[in-house]
Amino acid sequence: MQPGSWKPAVLDKLLADADCAGKGLDVWFRDKFFEQHAKRFHHRPFIWHVWDGLKDGFAALVNVHQLDHKNLERLIHTYLGDWIRQQEAGVRDGIDGAQTRLAAAQDLKRRLELILEGEPPYDIFVRWKPLAEQPIGWNPDLNDGVRLNIRPFMTAEVLRHNKKPKLNVTWDKDRGKDVESAPWFHKFKGDRINDHHLTVAEKKAAREASCG
Repeated sequence: MQPGSWKPAVLDKLLADADCAGKGLDVWFRDKFFEQHAKRFHHRPFIWHVWDGLKDGFAALVNVHQLDHKNLERLIHTYLGDWIRQQEAGVRDGIDGAQTRLAAAQDLKRRLELILEGEPPYDIFVRWKPLAEQPIGWNPDLNDGVRLNIRPFMTAEVLRHNKKPKLNVTWDKDRGKDVESAPWFHKFKGDRINDHHLTVAEKKAAREASCG
């Protein structure tokens, strides 16, 4: 685009093409972006839209490539925490809707903390890794892919879309059979199972045993 060529009509056309005619960018980001992003990347989105379920509530777009344990803590305690404190002040001041927004934000905080902790069903299971190498809490390995790492967020229902058809991610059994040397071959009789859960205690015990 040439300098000076940007005009309001360009934005209007882009919004119309994105099924958001006559509305602003804020509405597109809130209502359309995540669904369209997921579709474009074949339901393996790398930008996740975390929200509390309210149009006027808390929402954040996060890049999964940067969403490690520390940054999830920052999302919970800094960004969401600031929003919660604003709503608490709003409740004290009698601002309309503040109590509803506060309750939704506190519930989102609780759900995100469950993901951070990583107990079932908010854990990550990687079928090609042995028990001692499974992620403990929210410490995803990007190489394991969006399909596996997004499971806790979809299970906790903290994304703008958590179900088909707008976000079509499942953990069905993969095709084919594992070789006998695969870490979960005997547990699943060779089936390539993805929908399995492990406790933090199981993972820690296995990791300690492997280091001993």
